[in-house]
Amino acid sequence: MPLQAVEPRRLYRQIAAQITELIASGEFPPGARLPAERDLASSLGVSRASVREAIISLEIGGLVEVRVGTGIFVTSPAAQSQATRDAGPGPFELLQARKLIEGEIAAVAATKASQPDLDLLRQSLQHMEAHVEDFAVREASDREFHLGIAKATGNSSLELVVEGLWDQRAELWGRLQSHFHTQELARKTIRDHAAILDAICARDPAAARAAMHRHLTRVVREFQRGLEDGTRPTARPSGASRPSARRARA
Repeated sequence: MPLQAVEPRRLYRQIAAQITELIASGEFPPGARLPAERDLASSLGVSRASVREAIISLEIGGLVEVRVGTGIFVTSPAAQSQATRDAGPGPFELLQARKLIEGEIAAVAATKASQPDLDLLRQSLQHMEAHVEDFAVREASDREFHLGIAKATGNSSLELVVEGLWDQRAELWGRLQSHFHTQELARKTIRDHAAILDAICARDPAAARAAMHRHLTRVVREFQRGLEDGTRPTARPSGASRPSARRARA
């Protein structure tokens, strides 16, 4: 079955579905090596970033194994029998949702946050700054900062919304993060967070919204850049562990 060009909407999911069908049909039997990402991208008429997003999704689902420096291989039937079809939202869908929702939440927090709320946000930021070299601690502080902003609105429903957005697809986030994570980008996130907090402390809803939008726009741009980079690291960042269901990015 030949590869077919895909439509722009939700590319990674369509690419993953086509590769899954090729595996199921025997076109790529267990142990077979898939074409290189650049060849898949050329055949499908899409970017390498979209192909990499699909491959990571299939790896999480247990259908393929990415071997650093070697290639992408179809897993054994036993591994595939445990695989679950990846039908969740893609990372860029989630980031766009977060940009829309968290921007408004930051604006509300600027009018509602109590002094204890502001103190907790400042503590989260300081904790992240103090552990910039420790991936796991820093990411936990990152998540805590964003959830703290939602809590500062005084609306528990908004807290649940933000928590859900952060925790959806946590493993996919973790795999994507491994493509581009650096301490330099972590420091950019810290600067973004400081700008958001400054706006909230100043009781300026428009500035808080704009600061959150700038932050998440940068995150989208860095994810895209990381996916387009052909380098895949051979080791996890310092302090990193396999992503848990409670950890997400940015």
